[in-house]
Parts: sequence; C-alpha cells; structure tokens
Amino acid sequence: MTTLHPAATQAGTPRRAWFALAILLLPVLLVSIDNTVLSFALPTITEQLRPDASTQLWMIDIYSLVLASLLVTMGGLGDRFGRRRLLLIGATGFAVVSVVAAFSPTAELLVAARAALGFFGAMLMPSTLGLIRNIFPDADRRRLAIAIWAAAFAVGSSLGPIIGGALLQAFPWGAVFLVAVPILIPLLVLGPFLIPESKDPHPGPLDIPSVVVSFLGMLGIVYAIKTLAHDGFGDLAQWGPAAAAGVLGVVGVAWFVRRQLRSENPLLDMRLFAHGPFTASILANFLSIVALIAFIFFVSQHLQLVLGLSPLVAGLVLLPGALISVVSGLGVVKLARRFRPENLLLVGLLLVAFGFGLAFVMRGDLSIAAIVITFGFLELGIGLSQTLSNDIIVSSVPPAKAGAASAISETAYELGAVIGTATLGTVLTAFYRAQVSVPAGLTAEQTHAAGETLGGAVSVSEQLPADLGAALLASAQHAFESGVGVLTAAATALALMAAVVVWVVFRRLRTR
Repeated sequence: MTTLHPAATQAGTPRRAWFALAILLLPVLLVSIDNTVLSFALPTITEQLRPDASTQLWMIDIYSLVLASLLVTMGGLGDRFGRRRLLLIGATGFAVVSVVAAFSPTAELLVAARAALGFFGAMLMPSTLGLIRNIFPDADRRRLAIAIWAAAFAVGSSLGPIIGGALLQAFPWGAVFLVAVPILIPLLVLGPFLIPESKDPHPGPLDIPSVVVSFLGMLGIVYAIKTLAHDGFGDLAQWGPAAAAGVLGVVGVAWFVRRQLRSENPLLDMRLFAHGPFTASILANFLSIVALIAFIFFVSQHLQLVLGLSPLVAGLVLLPGALISVVSGLGVVKLARRFRPENLLLVGLLLVAFGFGLAFVMRGDLSIAAIVITFGFLELGIGLSQTLSNDIIVSSVPPAKAGAASAISETAYELGAVIGTATLGTVLTAFYRAQVSVPAGLTAEQTHAAGETLGGAVSVSEQLPADLGAALLASAQHAFESGVGVLTAAATALALMAAVVVWVVFRRLRTR
C-alpha cells in the first residue's frame, strides 16, 4: 500500500498533475541522455585521455551497470523513506558528481565518476514511474502520461548525441557532463512544491544480503562478457579469472532469485514474472533498448570517424529519428483505443528488426541518407514498443505491485543499455581488433592505440606520413565496418526474437 501526503491531492488536479509530470520528466531526460551522450563524446575523449579498449567500454558501461544493479534497491529505499525525498537526494548528488566528471584529468577518474553518477542516477529513476501512477489514477490519463514518460526516455537517448555534438563543437568534452546541472536545478527548486510525496507506511525490512548479491552477481556476469569478448580464450591467465567471475555471477543471481521467491518481503518480487504479458513486455522493453544503444554506439563512431562529420552534424543526422520516436510514442495512445496493444507492440518490434535489417543490407555503404532511413525505422519501432510495453507492464499487475513492476521495468531498460554496449559493443570491438592491420614502423604506443580502437587509429594516423596514415586509416575503417555487419545482424535477430515471444504469449492468452 502507498500513502500520499496532502500534496498528492493537489497534484491530482489536472493542471497541477501535468506540471508535476513535466518536472518528473527532467530526471528521465537526464538519465537517458547520459546513456548515449558519452558515445558521441567518445572519439574526442579517446584522443585526449587515450584509454585502452577495455577502459573505453567501461566508460560507457559502468554508468548503466551501477544504475541497473541498484534500481531495485533504491526502489525499496524510496518505498521506505519517500520517493520524492530519494529523488531530490539523487538529483543533488548527480549534479555534484557531474562537475567532477567534467574535469576528470584521466580515463580512470572518469570511469569512477561515471560509477558515482550511476549510483545517484539509481535514486532518480525508481521514483518517477511510481509517482506517475499515483498522480494519474485515471487509466486513460495514466496511459498518456506513461506515453510521454516513455517518449522522454526515447528522446533523451536520441538527444544525447545531438546535445553532445553541439557542446563538443564549442566546448571541451567535459561540457557533456555539465549539462546535467541546468536540467536538475528546476527539479530541485520546484520538485518539493509540485511533486507529492508517497511511500509505503508498512514496508518490510531491507534485505541487505540480496542487495549485495544482486549487485555483485550482475557485475560478475557483465564483466565476464566484456572481458571474454575482448580478450578471447587464448591465454588462460587472462580469460580464467573472467570466466570465474561469470560463474560466480550466475550463481549469485540464481541465489538471489531463490531468496526472493522464498521471502515474504522480497527485494524484487519474482512472482510477477509468472504473468505472461508482464514478462513478454519486460523482454520487449529490454531487447529494444539493447538494439537502440548498440546502434548509437556504432553509428556515433561511424559518422565521425568513417564519414568525417563533426560531432554537431553527426548528432543532427539522428534528429529526424528522435522526432519520429516522439510522434510514434504519443500517437500510439490513440491507436491503442482501436487496436489491441499487444498487436501494436508486435508491429513496433518488427519495425525495429526491419531498421536493423536495412542497416545490415547497406553495411558496405552506410551513407548519411542510409543512416537517417534506418534510424527512422528503428525509432518508429522504439517509440511504439517502449510506450506499449511500459503501459502493459504497469497495467498487467495488481495496483499493490505497481511499484515493484515499475522498478523491474526501469531495471530492464538500464540493463538493456549495459548489455547493448557490453555484448554487441564488445563484439564490434573484438572484430575490429581481429581485422585491423597496423603497418610496421610504429612505436609500441602507437601500435597499441591503433590496434585497440578506431578512435585510436584515427589519432595515430594524424601523426604519420600521409601515405602511411592513409593506409592505416583505410584498414581501421574496413575493420570497423566488418564488425558493424555482425552487430546489425545480431540486433535484427534479437528484435525478431522479442517479436516472436510477444506473439506466442498473447496468442496463448487469446486461445484460453
């Protein structure tokens, strides 16, 4: 049960409710922007801080990894101490750490700052969807509010590269982190007045062992995926510890699931997954985000390092897709009144698959026009699937379980961002390392940098004589594009798999 303070009644009036929603969208936009903004700043950061391939991936992964690992825990803290209170604490910490990240002198400090951003970001997200459900008790208004919420996620993910590109055009790379400060100021100033407080009056005890094991379990699994994909299985001294971490991670997650099923007050209510529509929608949510983040990871580098666009122009190339996502996410609210939501969800996933299929077919000639078209289809599907999957997730469980359902939905989103980079992004990097041909005569440092990442090869090529630099650049770009083919094929398969699961689950429900 959730209790509302007197402010909730005021926020429940139509005008005040929409003002409250507008404020709640600020952390949604911020967290989703931070998922993708670093991808476009990555070439600049790579050239200046010179991280190796593993550190480069950790820069992107650690934020979503920490955030996803702590969402369920922070959701429990919000239930106990107040969702609005946790939201404001997280916003304060996020703003402070963003300044630290902006002025990080080393790649390692930037990774640490990104981890801290994930910690405070986890305080921001569990509150938003749960508060929206309380502010909008009417089903139709709630669906529209959730559509706007989902659109904010999609828009933030798409605006990340655009904002990053615009800032990098005029400022150092640290500016992409400082953007958090002006976004969070309105939340900190207006949030206490517009957003109603809500919390569980009778929460169960916080399960500390589950908190620790869930975090370490996920960390071990993702670390194993990243390390094994990057280093392979050649040297036992390298892959042995990673494999052991992966096994321990799987054991930890299995223990966590078993403990939740036996607990009277579980940290994560695993029984919700017994409901077919809920599970299918979570899977659709998860896999669509895996695909989106993987696309942005490779296309941001392709636009800048292969096609030679500036960060700002590269970001603007993705602007049509962002607008399509907004239109499809909001437009599907009316369509859902005429057609079954699960059918529209299926259409959205098929559009995602079609977009990646186009990218696979055109992988040898991914021009600006080709990217605009493929990203347009991808975002059209993302807009449909994100709105409908979140609506089905919230509405397919009992009202008392809405908070737990929201936490699981947000965890799926953030874990999808982790897996999108940690798996598909790492596969792309692995193919690059296997295919690139580094010319002889380079220093050890230059050879290592060029062989690790496309950004490193571009930086090294600028230090070489024209013919040697051109040869290195051509080899590096060809190696990168070979990995793009594997990435787009895998993403197409994932979207089709999600579509099949949705079709099978809802078809069975109709035949009962």
